[in-house]
Amino acid sequence: HGVVLDFSRPGKPTDNAFAEAFNGRVRAECLNPYWFLSLDDARVKCEAWRRNYNEHRPHSSLGNQTPMARAFSSGQACLP
Repeated sequence: HGVVLDFSRPGKPTDNAFAEAFNGRVRAECLNPYWFLSLDDARVKCEAWRRNYNEHRPHSSLGNQTPMARAFSSGQACLP
């Protein structure tokens, strides 16, 4: 299928600035503020954060739209 794996160099997070920015956001907004009492508790809290991030929170980089609204408006959304 022509798929080629391309990894960041060890110790070079700037190779993929978008991923690093997202990882920092997850850590600051989801992982650091909460105490997880169990793996199930972590799943519930992380899923709530993910849904808020993708479905309710506008992103300035998307013209103050949510990622879900942007996907629907561009025709890229796929429904099950």
